[in-house]
Amino acid sequence: MTRLLLTVLFCAALLNACSPQPATVPDMEALADQIDVLVDAHEGATVSVSIIDTSQDIEWHRDGDRLYHAASTMKVPVMIELFRQAEAGWFALDDEIILKNEFRSIVDGSLYSIEDDSDDAIYEQLGQPMTLRQLAYNMTTVSSNLATNLLIDYLVADSVQATSERLGTRLMQTIRGVEDLKAFDLGMSNRATSADLALLMEHLRVGSAVSEVSDAAMRDILMDQVFNSMIPNGLPDGTQVAHKTGSITEIHHDAAIIYPESADPYVLVVMTQGIADREESAALGSQITAAVHESLRGVH
Repeated sequence: MTRLLLTVLFCAALLNACSPQPATVPDMEALADQIDVLVDAHEGATVSVSIIDTSQDIEWHRDGDRLYHAASTMKVPVMIELFRQAEAGWFALDDEIILKNEFRSIVDGSLYSIEDDSDDAIYEQLGQPMTLRQLAYNMTTVSSNLATNLLIDYLVADSVQATSERLGTRLMQTIRGVEDLKAFDLGMSNRATSADLALLMEHLRVGSAVSEVSDAAMRDILMDQVFNSMIPNGLPDGTQVAHKTGSITEIHHDAAIIYPESADPYVLVVMTQGIADREESAALGSQITAAVHESLRGVH
């Protein structure tokens, strides 16, 4: 009996040692204080942070309803609407459209063209066809403004906005393509909040933005993002990130699904305004990311 009891106790102890131990509950108040300290070190900076971590039943926002100029984060709902319409059978993602650099202002219909872009290579193909799938890839990974405007024209901005609202966004506004300077001068710009962007990224994470298949394809595109100076730079080596950045003068954002090597994924959005130096805003975003990751996953 004694030998049997010892054997049972030994097996129980071994099982307990090998079983996953409950994680420490993140101290979100301490994290908020830590983020405040980081932000306060940058005079004039306005920063919003949103976290959705369903594995720990956490949805947390720092000024999550503040509206910012969306910059290129508006390309997330554009991509979602493209895949939605394709899945609805309105067209195929491998359909082609002719590349042109001529667009109409939402103010008066006057013509304008893209003058500033991070996708130089696409301009060498003006007049040639490109698939909708490739345009979505360029729009997202290298933040092509030309690809974005071609897709906005093809999909219609109102449809992008309607789908965003159906997914639950409350304040986000996608009303036009990029570089419509007449609209910009009148304050007619695409806007976003960290809370709304986090919601869209969470839909993409779980496969409810369009469908499991379409959302997986969109996550693959987001994984190929080439601008990685903010959120990815604050994470441990080996962490995968599906994300979309956005930046214009004194604006720098990053919206991400974070996949730790051996822990559950979560969503993080960092939006900044008021920092002129892009390297400084990126560094701040990376510091915030590191603080969030250590708080949620206990590693940095």
